[in-house]
Amino acid sequence: MTIARRTLLLGALSLALTTGLAQAKDPKEITIGASAGPYADQIKLGIKPILEKQGYKVKLVEFNDYIQPNFALAEGSLDANAFQHIVYLKKFALEHKLALTDLVQVPTAPIALYSKKHKSLTEVKEGSTVALPNDPTNQARALVLLDQLGWVKLRDNIDPVRASEKDIAVNLRKIRILPLEAAQLPRSLADTDYSFVNGNYALASGLKLTDALLAEKIPPNYINLVAVRTADKDKQFAKDLAAAYRSREFLDITNKYFAGYVKPDYQQALQTAAR
Repeated sequence: MTIARRTLLLGALSLALTTGLAQAKDPKEITIGASAGPYADQIKLGIKPILEKQGYKVKLVEFNDYIQPNFALAEGSLDANAFQHIVYLKKFALEHKLALTDLVQVPTAPIALYSKKHKSLTEVKEGSTVALPNDPTNQARALVLLDQLGWVKLRDNIDPVRASEKDIAVNLRKIRILPLEAAQLPRSLADTDYSFVNGNYALASGLKLTDALLAEKIPPNYINLVAVRTADKDKQFAKDLAAAYRSREFLDITNKYFAGYVKPDYQQALQTAAR
């Protein structure tokens, strides 16, 4: 074997060993992905400080889409992510054959009804324009709320998760329904009587959840969650991460910075116990 070749092989072996050591992850280091906005802010303000007190080094990676966080989690670039509900997680994991699972639910911003022209819902009248999301999932949520308000009546025995405009049996208040892309709904308030706006878009546009005239009582399957790789669910970092969300300390952060969010059952129980 020539000296040059021996040197090359030793260099390759050294690189492989170095790479292997780099990949030997410190169990006290956690990388969490989250959608930019409130769910990243929950980690910054509440979860990160709690875990750092326990000796963890926490890195937060923010995403602007709902695709990459799950791929990054599955491949190991992330240890957990927070941005989706269980319906989306199960569907995405099944379609892409990813071994991901839910860990703990998180406080979630609801879809809500806002107006810049009216101070109450009682001001609705014939011909009032009501904007709602045009994507199937969020439109169904808005239509269920309109049904609960008594502004429309949906057909009997429909699946509320899949309700669409075609399922309106009677337009009781004769409102004009205007489907729009979810991101456009905050701006639509200048022209509509009422607009449904998703929580993340409401907050991004400067609206306060507490200013909503009506907020959704989010069903359990639409409350957002933290996801981890299925193989990691029982690891210590996952247990500590879930415990941080379930803590009284994080409830205090939620009450201070995330007013109007729908709280998971464990936070509601903590709050009730404190009264």
